[in-house]
Amino acid sequence: MTDPPKDQSLPIAVRDMDINDLAPVYHLGESLFTSDLYPYIYRTWDQWEVIGLYNTDPEYCLVAEVDNQLAGFILGTIINKASWTYGYIIWLGVSPAFQRRGIADRLVDKLVERMIDDGARFMMVDTDPENIPAVKFFTRKGFGNIRKHVFLSMNLSKHEYYGKLIAYEREKAERAVWKRPRRPNKS
Repeated sequence: MTDPPKDQSLPIAVRDMDINDLAPVYHLGESLFTSDLYPYIYRTWDQWEVIGLYNTDPEYCLVAEVDNQLAGFILGTIINKASWTYGYIIWLGVSPAFQRRGIADRLVDKLVERMIDDGARFMMVDTDPENIPAVKFFTRKGFGNIRKHVFLSMNLSKHEYYGKLIAYEREKAERAVWKRPRRPNKS
């Protein structure tokens, strides 16, 4: 695929995601949310993210196409808390071939309109604080009040209990081998 020139206006079509978009959206996300760039996001991106949101919030699952090619997607939801209705952008992805050409702008604008129509009066989005392009993009789109999250992790295979459990399971398997009844020899 050849990239269109940056100054050329793209014929961007934003539409509801349909069932035929599930696999292409998942695979695009898989190529964007990689473990080397975003280790925490990578651990949460899977096919169930796409399928689950498509099943529960299809009106907030949109795709952008350029010349019938998937250029990007946005997946969101509405959260109702007491008297507030929040819109939440959960995933936004644009194919590298179409980045910096207005795809993300169009997707966010369309989702914002839908969420306003559905009663949302507040919107949220989160991203890795090291993802400076995303932070700048969302700031430009009007999101503010930036807070950084602290993510902590623990490798459970290094935990004392984990080692004991593995040893127990190994011993249990070895005991099962010794207790197996022997088959009689056929003569």
